[in-house]
Amino acid sequence: MSTLNVEKEVTAIVAEVTELKEDEIWGKRDANFFKDLEIDSLLALEILALIEKKFKIQIPEERLVDITSLNATIDMTKAVLAEQQKMEKVK
Repeated sequence: MSTLNVEKEVTAIVAEVTELKEDEIWGKRDANFFKDLEIDSLLALEILALIEKKFKIQIPEERLVDITSLNATIDMTKAVLAEQQKMEKVK
């Protein structure tokens, strides 16, 4: 999956959970989820679960602390996807 697709899909997921428009979320991609966008831990877990479902990956719960902004969430998703692809090549 391309980098651009990951960015679009994660943005769409965050927009869905927060009930904000995608362009609004993208414009605030460095904003802190908890302080600036009022996302609580339950919403962060929902974002995590939707990302796992969309990309068919498993994200360890300890990575939940990495979901602090849209950019951080996109970076974390890309990292997990890269790790998974590396593991699949080894098999």
